[in-house]
Amino acid sequence: MNMLISIVFSFRNEEENIPELVRRVTEAVATIADVRHEMIFVNDDSSDESLGVLKALQERHPITIINMSRRFGVTPCIMAGLAHAKGDAVICMDTDLQDPPELIPQMVQKFRDGADVVHTTRTHRDGENAFKMWVTKKAYQFINCFSEIHLPENTGDFKLLSRKVVQEILGLKEYDPYMRGLSVWVGYSQDVLLYRRESRWKGESKFSLFSKAPIQEFVRGVTAFSAAPLYFALFLGATTSLVSVGLILYAIITKLADIAVPGVSGMLIAVAFFSGIILVTNGVVGIYIARIYYEVKRRPRYIIKQVMSHKAIVDN
Repeated sequence: MNMLISIVFSFRNEEENIPELVRRVTEAVATIADVRHEMIFVNDDSSDESLGVLKALQERHPITIINMSRRFGVTPCIMAGLAHAKGDAVICMDTDLQDPPELIPQMVQKFRDGADVVHTTRTHRDGENAFKMWVTKKAYQFINCFSEIHLPENTGDFKLLSRKVVQEILGLKEYDPYMRGLSVWVGYSQDVLLYRRESRWKGESKFSLFSKAPIQEFVRGVTAFSAAPLYFALFLGATTSLVSVGLILYAIITKLADIAVPGVSGMLIAVAFFSGIILVTNGVVGIYIARIYYEVKRRPRYIIKQVMSHKAIVDN
């Protein structure tokens, strides 16, 4: 019996890249023996002609289109794709062709060899400057420093998940899941495939280094698997309290000895310093409270406006 591979894409405004992406995915999967495949495109409320392009391609390819009711972001779209995937294994990848579809046969082979999760780790990133790569590396290291899991560095959303891993992830009810971490947290047999990340095929990146989405992903990664930042805030508060006690003793001694009278500038520096510590610790606590706030409301992660199915699944 042939294996079914589902390939999930989250996209927004990728009309220029989709035809080439479908072509390369189709050619890559065609080289794998005894495999059927389906492609699931989750449309994050695109405003260009991406939907029309996909409709035309759907007539010749096993494509399912999921249209979201509004823009929800990458992670909710991936979750929606996983929920509709029927494959024995599911591959998640971007639509900008920075992650080459030609790696799919190797990922499937690792799955056949027993891996439940196949991560793809970037050894090079074409078209990206050294500063962005340095910041990205430090972000992974910072997350790993606080996290209870070890997140492979330079490993993004391009990965293969077995059916049982997909079911485990879908069974979790987190409102704001950190997908890169969950794929590690579930355990099972994990493997890594090294590759060179290519430049974007066409168009411009929608996720600049300091834009909203990467920052949210970083905060999500830090807080999703550890309460260590809260303990760090406690440590910081205790340390500053000790420093303040020392300053009080110093002030008393200088007053009794009539050595010097502390100046206004010193007082301002001390007030600014301790005020900053208070704001930092309150901010860390606030992030966790915000995550709790979103969780307890129990809103759905996403709302699907329409599912456009294609019944044909290609056999190789």
